[in-house]
Amino acid sequence: MIAPLGELIERLRALPGIGRKSAERMAFHLLSSPQSEATQLARAIDGIKKNVHRCNRCFNFATADLCEICSAPKREQDMICVVGQPWEILKIEQTGEYHGLYHVLNGLISAMDEVSASDLSIDALVTRIRREKTREIILALEPKLEGEITGMHILSLVKPLGVKVCQIAQGIPVGRDLEFADEVTLGRALRGRIEL
Repeated sequence: MIAPLGELIERLRALPGIGRKSAERMAFHLLSSPQSEATQLARAIDGIKKNVHRCNRCFNFATADLCEICSAPKREQDMICVVGQPWEILKIEQTGEYHGLYHVLNGLISAMDEVSASDLSIDALVTRIRREKTREIILALEPKLEGEITGMHILSLVKPLGVKVCQIAQGIPVGRDLEFADEVTLGRALRGRIEL
């Protein structure tokens, strides 16, 4: 195999969810496509790395100081849905059931992965709650051990502040990622959230 093709396949394989066969198909597709298609793909990748960063308020991805959700005046400003990763916001937004703000932790507490509470944006969440006079927090964390531990830690910090703390209702199978939940199931889980 020629070196540039082998390198492209290896780089594609490094992406999450891409195995050897998928990487080979993508590489051969790009090799067979017009130069403009490969150039547009390279430009798009370069553009997100240069122009996309974390929102100063919620840690979602943004192209300005605040993400589109934080800067939308019609959102419920006194409600924060806490998620582990930015892509989980997209899943929740697709339900059309939630109209508040978000806070991205950038992971979950995990002893196995050596991720502690101080590695996450939990302190920033507590600061936001105090500063923004938040009425309700919804924990939309992965329904697995790491999500439970993270949720309990957040609950211990937030409950004394007098804020209503809920978690999305079960309906998301335990051990499954929010990323793979369909919109109907996730929407029902949001509507059926329970106070902690």
